[in-house]
Amino acid sequence: SSDCESLSVGELLALEPGADEDFRKHWLGYTESLGSPSLRKEISKIYSTISPEEILVFSGAEEGIFLFVLAALKEGDHLIVHWPCYQSLFEVAKGIGVDVTLWKARDENSWALDLDELKGLVKPETRAIIVNTPHNPTGFLMPRSDFDTLNRFVQERGLILFCDEVYRELEYDPENRLPSACDVNPTAISLGVMSKTYGLAGLRIGWIASHRSELLQQIASLKDYTTICNS
Repeated sequence: SSDCESLSVGELLALEPGADEDFRKHWLGYTESLGSPSLRKEISKIYSTISPEEILVFSGAEEGIFLFVLAALKEGDHLIVHWPCYQSLFEVAKGIGVDVTLWKARDENSWALDLDELKGLVKPETRAIIVNTPHNPTGFLMPRSDFDTLNRFVQERGLILFCDEVYRELEYDPENRLPSACDVNPTAISLGVMSKTYGLAGLRIGWIASHRSELLQQIASLKDYTTICNS
């Protein structure tokens, strides 16, 4: 299983006094395509530099991945992807004609990524790098020094770092928790979801956080052609 044991609706509502009655009164019309303002405000509290306006909400992390790829990449671009990984992190890009190179984490190296190897993977057409930490399926947590080096690397080369952080907050020791990429890198995009750490996969609430306002606007425009808004 890739996620925590899920809660029932009753267990979830029991966490907040009065939530059961409020839930029964909840209006079932359309909400904002970007995500309801109250939800975006709560999500932004996970980060240290991100405002609610820099959050986009999706129907799970999958939609966020899909629309990021469509907005940020095009046929002929080159993408580097941390491997092994969640399939859509590379398949969506391949499906639109992007040249994908796998940046392989290896068992003999305790699943750590080789930053020196990354330098040789970059091409003139490279547009973005996708990483996942804490890592699915190995559980590897990138050291802070490597994380900082990676963020400097992409900024120096004008690349986008898409950081899949859906397992963040599951670290055994909170002292080892990495900051979100979007909090240390103004060009990075962080991906989050309620499915994994929170055990609420059925809510279908995922999001991306970033300071890249123009790219967020492009992604938001595409969402009008997928789910429009969340439940």
